[in-house]
Amino acid sequence: MFNFFRQNQKYEGNPTVLEARDLPSIAKYMKSDACKRVFIMNGAGISTSSGIPDFRSPDTGLYANLARLRLPYPEAVFEITFFRNNPKPFYMLAKELYPGNFRPTPAHSFLKVLDNHKLLTKCFTQNIDTLERRAGLSDDKIVEAHGSYASQRCIDCKRPYDAAKLKEKLFKEEVAHCENCKGLIKPDIVFFGESLPPLFHRSIPSLKSADLLIVMGTSLVVQPFASLVDLVPEDCPRLLINLEHVGDFGSRPNDVVHLGKCDDGVRELCRLLGWEEELEREWEKTKDTLERVSEDAPVSEKDKKKAEKEARAAKFREEVDKSEAELAEKETLKDEVDELTKEVEAGLAISDKDDSKANAPVPGDHPEPHSVKTEDSGEDPKGPDGKL
Repeated sequence: MFNFFRQNQKYEGNPTVLEARDLPSIAKYMKSDACKRVFIMNGAGISTSSGIPDFRSPDTGLYANLARLRLPYPEAVFEITFFRNNPKPFYMLAKELYPGNFRPTPAHSFLKVLDNHKLLTKCFTQNIDTLERRAGLSDDKIVEAHGSYASQRCIDCKRPYDAAKLKEKLFKEEVAHCENCKGLIKPDIVFFGESLPPLFHRSIPSLKSADLLIVMGTSLVVQPFASLVDLVPEDCPRLLINLEHVGDFGSRPNDVVHLGKCDDGVRELCRLLGWEEELEREWEKTKDTLERVSEDAPVSEKDKKKAEKEARAAKFREEVDKSEAELAEKETLKDEVDELTKEVEAGLAISDKDDSKANAPVPGDHPEPHSVKTEDSGEDPKGPDGKL
């Protein structure tokens, strides 16, 4: 409620902690002894440059692209009641979003750099893609508000399920069932109608000790996650790195709003901090986190060679298929020509037979023989009408 009344308010006074409400002032503050406990809140916007769509963008968002699954409404794919009745749409989506298909972004690597400098206290994330882990963050630094693919279990008896088995089922587009009670298996992603993880609730009080809150790539519309921005101390600097202005940022004396892409924002902040090269090194390490080779960016020399070998094999199979198709076409054409020849020959045979019948003498209708004179008779061998 407090957030609701402050959303449209703008603080007009001077900052009380920062020198100014801009990125250079944030960087200077982060270098000071006053900034020791940094908290992060991030959403789907930090993962979009990896190829994972966010949820709510009108044309490119996840919900906008779920029509092919023939859902009654897009959110149904994450509803536990719908999942119980029809788990296949979620399994199809889960296969596409499965960890290992996507590489962490520079914004994820920024979290690791923060941790390297012993500034990161907690990262509260709405994301289920586990890219924070793949960027190098340890479990104790991550609070996955909406769960993730990191674990999976039966929705009925809650018995854990083997990750490798679920992955195999997902990629075969088969539904996994509990080995204990035959209930449905799903990753520990929080669906609509389910409670948030206990860790989320246990971690909320720690925000009261924040020296800096950085919010990235979120619309701040999903509760209770969105309300976390209000739980840091009133004079705690808050930095928003986002494509658009969200929440009540600008209503507090030490709020800074940096609009733009998350990757660009963290790169600029790292440049101001002198961490630019470290950020790029950490991001370079994330190449090895991919499990499937993308067509445009093999993750290693070994995978590159494997991809090239598979491409050559695919081309060879294509050529073989083409040759077989051409051979089959020639065989078909030969068969057609042979069949046509047979039909023509059969037609000619019938025609010859008909002609023979037409020229055969009719019984009882013999022509009268002409009188033929020999040379001795002196008569013309032609008939009276001059014809033979």
